[in-house]
Amino acid sequence: MTTDDPQAATKLRATMVSELHDLGAIRSESVAAAVATVPRHLFAPGAPLEDAYAADNPLVIKCDVDGKALSSMSAAHIQVVMLEQAGIEAGMRVLEIGSGGYNAALLAEIVGEQGRVTTVDIDDGVSVRLDDDTQQVDVAALRQALHSPGIERWSGAAFDLPDELELFLLTSDPHMATLLADQERIDQELLAGSTGRGAPVLISGGSFAYRTSRENEETGGHETGVIAHGPSAEQIAGRYVESLRRWGREHRRRGAATIRYLPKSAAVPAPSSGLITKRHGAVVVSWP
Repeated sequence: MTTDDPQAATKLRATMVSELHDLGAIRSESVAAAVATVPRHLFAPGAPLEDAYAADNPLVIKCDVDGKALSSMSAAHIQVVMLEQAGIEAGMRVLEIGSGGYNAALLAEIVGEQGRVTTVDIDDGVSVRLDDDTQQVDVAALRQALHSPGIERWSGAAFDLPDELELFLLTSDPHMATLLADQERIDQELLAGSTGRGAPVLISGGSFAYRTSRENEETGGHETGVIAHGPSAEQIAGRYVESLRRWGREHRRRGAATIRYLPKSAAVPAPSSGLITKRHGAVVVSWP
């Protein structure tokens, strides 16, 4: 079976959950629900569905130019046993060191909206920042997009308050994250220098766009812009540029954001891009 057959993937995932129950690996409802939810095949680009959902099958997920294995994903049986032994619960904050993506996605499902998962790896090519919609991130497509030609689009807006602009971007769109690259990826010209310090990145399907800047005396010294990759690069770049222009028109000043902390005893708003859930309440960032 190919990886573009969602019905087959769902069926195989359910079968894997049943097998892991029979093996005694799954012992809790939270782990069972996570394994039943996260699409494992998205974290194993190129692998047949049967291999991706085999309970005892480790998978190579990255090779060098000579075909030598550089990174692998442990068998689902091993990952589930580790999760059960760790005793992860809803609301926890978890640090995972050494990521294949899938295990971090399971962790994110278990800790839920009140928790937080931070995952790091020595190879930034296998780590993906995960949030509430982890299961909807097409990891294989984003990796492919990274190696496709990028396009540049410029906003005409000044780049002079980087911290305030970053706060605006990260709290104004639920599909924003932070893209952080090592110097090797920048030297290979896969990503621009702005990602070495961390740049807000907008993700949509198999495409992504991130903030950059260039010298422009007409905007006071520097101008904000976007570099986009992927099949929908033009559309996602346009969406990002409009956010930059909105920032320039309406919020380009210090103190533009209103930041409130709401304890659990208060009425917490419905989930939104400016809502940051914490253990004992929520931080709400708004741009009046």
